[in-house]
Amino acid sequence: MLDIADELHRWCRQGRPFAVATVVAVGGSAPRQPGAALAVDSDGTAIGSVSGGCVEGAVYELCKEALESGDSAEPVLQRFGYSDDDAFAVGLTCGGVIDIFVQRVDPGVRPEFTAALAAAAAGETAAVARIVEGPADLLGRALSLRADGRFEGSLGDPERDRTAAAEAHALLEAGRTGTIGIGADGSRCGEPLTLLVESSVPAPRMIVFGAIDFAGAVVKVGKFLGYEVTLCDARPVFATRARFPEADEVIVDWPHRYLDETTAAGRVDGRTVICVLTHDAKFDVPLLERALKLPIAFVGAMGSRRTHLDRLERLREVGVTELELARLRSPIGLDLGARTPEETALSIAAEIVAHRRGGSGVPLTGAHTPIHHEAEPPIARRVGSSAA
Repeated sequence: MLDIADELHRWCRQGRPFAVATVVAVGGSAPRQPGAALAVDSDGTAIGSVSGGCVEGAVYELCKEALESGDSAEPVLQRFGYSDDDAFAVGLTCGGVIDIFVQRVDPGVRPEFTAALAAAAAGETAAVARIVEGPADLLGRALSLRADGRFEGSLGDPERDRTAAAEAHALLEAGRTGTIGIGADGSRCGEPLTLLVESSVPAPRMIVFGAIDFAGAVVKVGKFLGYEVTLCDARPVFATRARFPEADEVIVDWPHRYLDETTAAGRVDGRTVICVLTHDAKFDVPLLERALKLPIAFVGAMGSRRTHLDRLERLREVGVTELELARLRSPIGLDLGARTPEETALSIAAEIVAHRRGGSGVPLTGAHTPIHHEAEPPIARRVGSSAA
């Protein structure tokens, strides 16, 4: 539900009860991942999605039933999948399977939900952990968690709460949404409970170095992909808000110095993407020397193949190892035949997504690769963090 936290938080502030259907698990070629949600309020207003359209109608009806049942509504775990036996069954035309948990939420009596939604809507790190499989009297019980490990709510037993909070916090630290299993007594033994942990973390950062014409298009596509985008260049005449209005920040500074400062401030982590578009050795070399040592998601640099080879030699001269150089994506982007800034930005974005999701970058036509890859691996811990 945290993926639609903005609207749900508004409903909570207004005291509007709602029912929320959340994807718990997926199999095969299901279109949405765990944590995707559809919510319906008492007026019948619907927000969000759980399947991209395949089973939305049936899920909407389940939510309406939960609302109409009032305080007595019991949470429901429902499976939807492709059925060869019944041509009229509600299922996924893509052939996948999804498990969806439907629950009524009354803001006045579920402070753990309102706390998690408020934090997520404010862009803060938060998670909500709910029992989705287990004894009927425990289904839907939840904890909300914060980055420092504090939690609110209860699963009905102090030991169970402590165990669940510790396990859920590990997912929150990694910025992951998924299920965990614990024993009903709080141990790994006894009757098992399955909890869905939904994590919400601040948007990942994209730092674009080089205030050139291509950078404007890369900033736009970065925002489209959901990144918090910073544009940095040492030349004040080029690095201006007027030229890059879509950027969250426009910084005038030497690239390597800004990277040092932002790293020291804990503003880079395992999801951070760096795009170096300057293709000027006096900027690139000291910047990449630092960037390639950081535990971040992606480091790419623009330039011709000749520029790339020269850049590699300069980086070796300042002590960058072969293992570190292997992390450099250069020339940046996939081979789309791009020429314009917009086409080039699309090429760069395609490589970032493929790298993040484990895609091959080959055309799907005629390929024997999955359309939907598994969720991205756990991210590295934040640089400077004692523990995204």
